[in-house]
Amino acid sequence: MKTGIPLFIIGVTMFILGLMLFYLIPVGENNILEFIKNMGAFIGLSGIGVTLAGILLYLINKNEQPIKENYDV
Repeated sequence: MKTGIPLFIIGVTMFILGLMLFYLIPVGENNILEFIKNMGAFIGLSGIGVTLAGILLYLINKNEQPIKENYDV
């Protein structure tokens, strides 16, 4: 099963959501909004990791043709 492509899509979505949470919430005195902004940074960094995992899984699970050794001489 190809798990690399869905992981890549989920990772990119997490990264974009993290960027939005981090940059669109203003810094203020409200602790709850500051916590959400910090969670945006965490979600964005996690999204980078998930995207990298998706790319690596996709590259590892590529169906390559096995090497055929011809011993007929």
